[in-house]
Amino acid sequence: MLRTGRRADAKVRRLLARYLTQGNVFPALDDLTSRHIGISEVDKQVMLRDVKAASFEEFIDTVLPSSIAKKVQLPQEENVPGEQEWLAYLKSVMDKNIIKKQCIGMGFYETKLPNVILRNLIESPGWYTPYTPYQAEIAQGRLESLMNYQQVVIDLTGLPLANASLLDEATAVGEAVGLANTYHKGKRTKVFFDKNMHPASIQVATTRAEGFNMEVVVGDIFQVDLTDPNLALVCCQYPDTYGTVTQFKELFATARDNKVLSCCASDLLALTQLTPPGELGADICCGSAQRFGVPLGFGGPHAAFFATQQVHARITPGRIIGVSRDREGNTVFRMALQTREQHIKREKATSNICTAQALLANVAAMYAVWHGPEGLKRISSDVHLKTKVLALGLQQAGCKLNSEHFFDTLFVNTADAKGFVQRCEENGVNIRFVDDSNVTISFDEATEQAHIVAILKAAGLNDADIDVAALKAKAMEMVAIPEGLQRSTKYLQHATFNSYHSETELMRYIYKLERKDLGLNTAMIPLGSCTMKLNAAVEMLPITWASVNSLHPYAPVHQVQGHLEMVKDLEERLAILTGMDATSLQPNSGSQGEYAGLRVIKAYHDSRGDTHRDVCVIPSSAHGTNPASAAMAGLKIVVVKCTPQGAVDVEDLKSVIAKVGDNLAAFMVTYPSTFGVFDENIKEITSIIHAAGGQVYVDGANMNAQVGLSFPGEYGGDVLHLNLHKTFAIPHGGGGPGMGPICMKAHLAPFAPKSVSPGAQCGGEQSFGQISQAPFGSAGVLPISWTYIRCLGYEGLKEASRSALLNANYMMTKLSTQYQILYTGEHGRCGHEFIMDLRPFKKTAGIEVEDVAKRLIDYNFHAPTMSFPVAGTLMIEPTESESKKELDRFIEAMLMIREEIRKIETEVYSRTDNPLKNAPHTLNKLLTWDYPYSIEEAVYPVPGLKSTKAWPTCSRIDSAFGDRNFVCTCPPIEDYI
Repeated sequence: MLRTGRRADAKVRRLLARYLTQGNVFPALDDLTSRHIGISEVDKQVMLRDVKAASFEEFIDTVLPSSIAKKVQLPQEENVPGEQEWLAYLKSVMDKNIIKKQCIGMGFYETKLPNVILRNLIESPGWYTPYTPYQAEIAQGRLESLMNYQQVVIDLTGLPLANASLLDEATAVGEAVGLANTYHKGKRTKVFFDKNMHPASIQVATTRAEGFNMEVVVGDIFQVDLTDPNLALVCCQYPDTYGTVTQFKELFATARDNKVLSCCASDLLALTQLTPPGELGADICCGSAQRFGVPLGFGGPHAAFFATQQVHARITPGRIIGVSRDREGNTVFRMALQTREQHIKREKATSNICTAQALLANVAAMYAVWHGPEGLKRISSDVHLKTKVLALGLQQAGCKLNSEHFFDTLFVNTADAKGFVQRCEENGVNIRFVDDSNVTISFDEATEQAHIVAILKAAGLNDADIDVAALKAKAMEMVAIPEGLQRSTKYLQHATFNSYHSETELMRYIYKLERKDLGLNTAMIPLGSCTMKLNAAVEMLPITWASVNSLHPYAPVHQVQGHLEMVKDLEERLAILTGMDATSLQPNSGSQGEYAGLRVIKAYHDSRGDTHRDVCVIPSSAHGTNPASAAMAGLKIVVVKCTPQGAVDVEDLKSVIAKVGDNLAAFMVTYPSTFGVFDENIKEITSIIHAAGGQVYVDGANMNAQVGLSFPGEYGGDVLHLNLHKTFAIPHGGGGPGMGPICMKAHLAPFAPKSVSPGAQCGGEQSFGQISQAPFGSAGVLPISWTYIRCLGYEGLKEASRSALLNANYMMTKLSTQYQILYTGEHGRCGHEFIMDLRPFKKTAGIEVEDVAKRLIDYNFHAPTMSFPVAGTLMIEPTESESKKELDRFIEAMLMIREEIRKIETEVYSRTDNPLKNAPHTLNKLLTWDYPYSIEEAVYPVPGLKSTKAWPTCSRIDSAFGDRNFVCTCPPIEDYI
């Protein structure tokens, strides 16, 4: 039996690789498809009967419009591997990567992920399967952890406000540009970047600034004219990309005097040693928390941080966790100030960001909890000392330091930089080539004495010349951080960071938080438009392999051949599945995919001289990220109406197109629509757009309804983004990671995003720019989707979509006897989701959609999507992974809730004091029960809950109180429940 995770025998792996490519008459016994899809063949027959379909084929024919179904044939696959065969093959591919000690830096460092965090958080479905914590009563655990993350960032940056993560450091700098644009209301249109920032940050932020029509200047920040009335923002790096530590205090003060915002990109570990940017006077500090326990992962996913002044709270991008109180007066956590986010403000939002990096932020937070302030200081002191040892050794070897002030990175002048880099690689260490005379070398907590020796040998010293002990003694007397920039302010004084330093205690703390939340390991999460499907163990296992997560994104190309093989195959398969010609994996979230797709379209028009095409037409039902992304891409938004049946109003579309004329750039359409229906006229719509010279952008949020059944490229799409964290099994992680690759037709491929950094390259020859820090986005989670696609195979993927459609229609049919269903297709079918109207109950019983959502918690369920795309409704999406038993349990819960509403309507229950208005009911409430209905009615409304009850740890949260009394730092420990 193969032991995956151990080193498989090379001969066996070669045989298995041959099996995957040459054919095998014996099908795998451990196939993933039958385990991924929750309903059995017997279940399918029962469900088909209930939805009044004679066969699966007849059912699908009544769901998909005939004009789009089965127009593209998928390739035939001889072999779909079983789980063990696939893992062995995947390991053989990843073993083609060459792992070196990574000292390239540029924002990416090796780190030591504590095993207690790996085992109990990263590998726990209780942490990686939940959704963004919109239902805060069953998300208190990860909300507390994200609050810890914000506290870490606030303490180390010296700024009073932080969000709960962004996508990566470069996009965080880009978000600073967006904040500055919003702050100045678009009246100041110039941004200045210091030339010594990370190249990816400059490029990504420049790309972002272009969408705002802002001028970008790159140069020496100390030469910038801060009195320029058009200057909106100045950005610098601290320490900079070459490792130099520079004093910016006077510059920040002058900028503020001239109403110019200042952004300081920095590093959390460095800030345990350096004066915080907030104390220096910076308005914004951002960067990456990657080196707080998060593996390199060939570029991601990593949690970025963003801290700023309190005055910018309502224009700060991303989620912010705040403190509020519940009905019983307890201190609780929730997402704060949500009215500023893209799903509310749409094109007026500061940012389009939706998914962030919550799971990785939780890892970074736990890393800080584990080490505490003393542990972090010990790590940073060790890194700094080793860097000084290397500095002295290199000087001994005849090299020169370009800067005497540094923390962990040396900027080294040498006679033969290329030769030095090559000799270091031969000695097992990657360093950064800057130019023919200069290199940089970055150290981290994983740097050992052997690495120092290897570098010094590459510099020309021999064993006899190298006395590390003597160098260390000398280094301890060396001062490399200027006195005025040595940190004196304490940090992480909260009890949480000083209580869990034994493995037993941290294990229990992580588990205590996990138990407060509801993930897929507890129940179905039927969130419409979110596709909360299974994240199978076989998909998750490889991301913890060293061969997968130890690569620097800018490592030499010959060292990353395993990853590039995966990237190539995944890009090709995603293009096939969407009916497109090319794929870019760079966007590291769905919103980034939207932005990238629209920038590709704009670049295409500009290349043809059609620079006037700057209007994006968007249906009124679109998710808020659509108009927000279009605005960020520099496009004007025009809204087209939808019909009462939920389809795009073709007549209104024609009218809009006539008014827009030659200014039409793009039309954004979600398909199936956000109403959960396949528009019958999709081909007519796309033809209208193409006839007017526009391009069709397909939002792939609902792709799970059509994989293998219909193809966006065939029904008129020019570009679309995919949510790999929805359709292709990457877990949601409580709000990230995600991946939003774009697939596009051949005429758009030349404009795909690129990378300006060393190493593997991507993008087209006419690329519009760069949108993520790494060339392939969050490449560390790509093995999840690759495994999902390869282990299901094309037919298995098609069967998953068919099952998702059946599950949704089965639930809709059962619930339609008691609830009004808003939208269906021509044959009375929904797609993979449906909308249930609760608005009538407000009049008949005083019941709002929130009451039903909170009551579902008492039934051990996360509520479906509330009030989107229609206020007062629930949008329900079961996915293909749920069993008929779980579908029936949800149906039972909703039918029971309808009976509870009926009791209000008939005055058995009070309109103001009933199980729905008082939901959810906590265990603590049982001790002071004063409700007019029984405990059993409240907490055990169906018998099955008595053995499976998952108790919410707080009662209903007062959201308005939290926003009126905004606090985004950890409350006193005695306030915790």
